[in-house]
Amino acid sequence: MARQWPGLKPFKLSQRGWIFAAAAFLVSVPVFFEAPLVRQWPWLACALTGGWLWLGKMLLSRPGTRVWGDLLIGFTGSWFAGAVYWGWLRWEPLLHLPVEAVPLPLALWCLWRRKLQVGSWFYLGSLFGTAVTDLYFYLVDLIPHWRQLMQVEPELAVPILQSAIARVHTPWGATWAIALAMLLLGMGIVSLRCTKLHAWGFSGALLSTILVDGLFWLAALAA
Repeated sequence: MARQWPGLKPFKLSQRGWIFAAAAFLVSVPVFFEAPLVRQWPWLACALTGGWLWLGKMLLSRPGTRVWGDLLIGFTGSWFAGAVYWGWLRWEPLLHLPVEAVPLPLALWCLWRRKLQVGSWFYLGSLFGTAVTDLYFYLVDLIPHWRQLMQVEPELAVPILQSAIARVHTPWGATWAIALAMLLLGMGIVSLRCTKLHAWGFSGALLSTILVDGLFWLAALAA
């Protein structure tokens, strides 16, 4: 038998905690897999949408895994929009948010019909995080750097990244980075005060946006 130390209790996540962790995972980890995939095989990335949707519907059909199917279907919308944009339209930043918002009417319809609450709120959290990140690019005038990065080979991207980092490190760039990060952090924490599963999925998607942006910033510094 496994020995348990006196006074220590085994750590267990609640279902809300698992939803939060899964939402954070689905925002932060797949992006590093999807980004190189869409550059080389955009059609394959789009085709994987069908696989995610099939898996989500299969999980949704079983009572014990229904909530995970719900969440995965919400992720499917984000995946498909990301595959379309980064596969064929990544050279134009102005199209980023409109393309990412393509599944928005469906998500709002589901909320109105009280269906797929967890997945819909996860998608809304992911979309809002994307909108805040894009807003930062506009405020700090990083859009020209975005366009340049999408048109050069990776080995030629270092000077562009250095120029972008220089703008981020200005008082204006730092102030807006802190302000927008605090906005996401505040909304994420407030959502955690709700006991509903969909609120925790929304919070996980929001807070992981800060993580993803931070990792990309560290990658740019390393370059």
